Amino acid sequence: MGRALCTHPEVRTLPFVKKDTKMNNETEDLQDTYPGAGTFKFGDSAALCQHLIALVRKGKKTATCGALSDFEGEPEAMPVVGRCDIAANWDGTPALVIRTTQVEQIRYCDVTEEMALAEGENDTLLGWRKDHKAYFKRGGHFDPEMMLVFEHFELVEDLAGREL
Repeated sequence: MGRALCTHPEVRTLPFVKKDTKMNNETEDLQDTYPGAGTFKFGDSAALCQHLIALVRKGKKTATCGALSDFEGEPEAMPVVGRCDIAANWDGTPALVIRTTQVEQIRYCDVTEEMALAEGENDTLLGWRKDHKAYFKRGGHFDPEMMLVFEHFELVEDLAGREL
């Protein structure tokens, strides 16, 4: 999920990963290294957030999705191809830097198996649909026809152990 954010996209404060363009003290030097980077959290709970970060670190998670409607009030939070963003731990400390490589808008019901597997959370499209349906229901807005923002990304830097 994710932000991207699906089975557990990356979360905003809502169910997706919302990129927060406001900086906190821990990310100030990262803003120097990655100008224009937003910050976001994966998932909708501390446990899910850490699970998804671990999948990115292992190279299993290279995509995330979120409800398009989550971006209506904050279009600047939308992922942008080529931009680096900071994935935060649930407590807000920086965990990873990712670079968006592809963004597309697609209906939930049209997500392909290849897309679902790129999220790294499930072994089948059916498993992805089940988990993401539950995720979006927790956020209060599931519809099989709902539009998603589906983002592919690459890991640029793992911030574990980095002195900020």
